[in-house]
Amino acid sequence: MLQRIDLRGVQTTRSELASRLPRAALNVEKAMDIIAPLLEDVRTRGAAALRDLAEQFDKVRPEHLRVPAAELKKAAEGLSPGLREALEISIAHNRAGHTAQLPEDRITEVMPGGFVRQRWIPVERVGLYVPGGLAVYPSSVIMNAVAAQVAGVAQIALASPPQAAFGGLPHPTILAACYLLGIDEVFAVGGAQAIGMFAYGAAGEPALDPQVLCEPVDVVTGPGNIFVAAAKRSVRGVVGIDAEAGTTEIAIVADDSANPEYVAADLLSQAEHDPAAASVLITDSEDLADRVDAALTVRAAATKHSERVHTALTGPQSGVVLVDDLDAAIAVANAYAAEHLEIQTANAHEDAQRIRNAGAIFVGPYNPVPLGDYMAGSNHVLPTGGTATFASGLNVHAFIKSVQEIEYSHDALVRMYGPLRALAVDEDLPAHAEAVKARLDS
Repeated sequence: MLQRIDLRGVQTTRSELASRLPRAALNVEKAMDIIAPLLEDVRTRGAAALRDLAEQFDKVRPEHLRVPAAELKKAAEGLSPGLREALEISIAHNRAGHTAQLPEDRITEVMPGGFVRQRWIPVERVGLYVPGGLAVYPSSVIMNAVAAQVAGVAQIALASPPQAAFGGLPHPTILAACYLLGIDEVFAVGGAQAIGMFAYGAAGEPALDPQVLCEPVDVVTGPGNIFVAAAKRSVRGVVGIDAEAGTTEIAIVADDSANPEYVAADLLSQAEHDPAAASVLITDSEDLADRVDAALTVRAAATKHSERVHTALTGPQSGVVLVDDLDAAIAVANAYAAEHLEIQTANAHEDAQRIRNAGAIFVGPYNPVPLGDYMAGSNHVLPTGGTATFASGLNVHAFIKSVQEIEYSHDALVRMYGPLRALAVDEDLPAHAEAVKARLDS
């Protein structure tokens, strides 16, 4: 079922290696050209544009772009006890996991009387995007919102596409998750237009909305399709963004000790997301590859979204990479830089320590990616498309700023005047030194 890429006996650099690995072809630049007029329409016409675009893309014209508070409460009351418990566990675990990420303020005495304070300050307002295409993602509500709340963000707005089946509101489970998290500024707006609304703000329509429907935000986060990624790239600089998260991907490093049924089930779990999802097995065992392929054939035929899964697993973005040994497998994994990377080897913990590039690493046979998707306490908004070589998954740092405070006494400033003047004169900026001398003369 999976294509095979045989790298046994191949010696190459990381960049050459990365070019030979399966990867979905995404043209974000072309998507940016497509959405440019859409973003400008939102910027200039606000709510009127948002309703028109919802009718065009979501096949429904929402009466309420901002979801009424009563609808949030109603959705939460409609949850089954089992689903409500699952959401509450996920919220609690993610709150614990993200709290551990918080940095501490520090004061450093650089010299006697000279202090630098390192402060971490949350941004004031954020916009969170939760997709609503082939699946419903209340888990993405939790992943985005909990990180922002733990960071100390005061104002949180959230957008998710309107659904014709629910009267132009987002899916009820999305609304219920917002209610459980205490988020009441929720918008029935999807796609690139939601990113534009957050970046530029949106004026309301008379008789339908407040004068200002949505104020601009400081940071936009959340996953989405290529048009959401393109919109985030387009508004970067107007607002901060987390990353251009694209279609999901999983890579599994496995040796002959791995259970082929576990490996097959995990590859399939991510293929279920989208026909363009990437599922990659990296192994030095051709026998394991054969057994995984056999298991995948059975599982893909029996799963609910079998057509979608088959398209993803047989696409150019998925495959088996055969290597000489585990060292080569680790090298391939670091070159691929997967969004989700599982290590299913005899010495999984030790092998995981050798990974430099991955959005999240799942160590050992009892840690499938869905654990991180929902309950582990980690975040599932992760870098895709190889960007894990330089980017991190969503965390509290996306919502806080590092600010330094400098406080030197008069005596400390006196002692620094000579060296500071030497540097200022060398850079031909004498007024820099004069700013210090003015204080010494007084």
